[in-house]
Amino acid sequence: MNVQVNTDHTEEHLESAEWLRDVVIGMSDGLTVPFALAAGLSGAVQSTGIIIIAGIAEIAAGSIAMGLGGYLAGKTEIDHYNSELKREHEEVELVPEKEKEEVRGFFENLGLSKEVQDKAVEEIARDKQKWVDFMMKHELGLDKPDPGRAAKSALNIGLSYVIGGLVPLSPYFFIDTPVEALKISSIVTLICLFAFGYFKSRMTGVAPLAGALKVMLIGAAAASAAFGVAKIFER
Repeated sequence: MNVQVNTDHTEEHLESAEWLRDVVIGMSDGLTVPFALAAGLSGAVQSTGIIIIAGIAEIAAGSIAMGLGGYLAGKTEIDHYNSELKREHEEVELVPEKEKEEVRGFFENLGLSKEVQDKAVEEIARDKQKWVDFMMKHELGLDKPDPGRAAKSALNIGLSYVIGGLVPLSPYFFIDTPVEALKISSIVTLICLFAFGYFKSRMTGVAPLAGALKVMLIGAAAASAAFGVAKIFER
């Protein structure tokens, strides 16, 4: 009996899921933090120009910080995979019988007969690279990460933050009075937060309406708190 295990297959939907996760991370903070900042400044200053400058500065800093966080997370994932890969190569060379028993245990858990288990183990052990790949995936649950994942994640998160941050800031480009601009910004941003929360909840399997309301209320609470604090300390 010839048993072949394909360890080279990569699920395409995983790549899509990672991209969506990056967008969710960047967009959620991008919509909320600049919105709260603009709201706070609207309660403290009389010039939309100051709010625009401060908002753009925050978006630039926030997108870089968030993007760097995504890059480091992606780099850590790659480093962890490479470390475990090196260890598996060493174990296959130094303790092959122990590794074979682990492979046999995997097939035993699938309910295969002893004869099939033995044949599957011997087939996998013929190719050490595929043997290691098999152990990485089925013993450790690790898929080979995209080498460019860290840079892609940084770019996706950073751009999502910028796009999200421009939403609450955009009314200030066209309205001269901060409080009036805040009213329009609040309407536009809360609608976007609701839509974003709905989409995010659908992705994660949470009740869409409840998730949308939760995200919208968090954004509203943050902006209200910032505006209130600015008013309290206004001189």
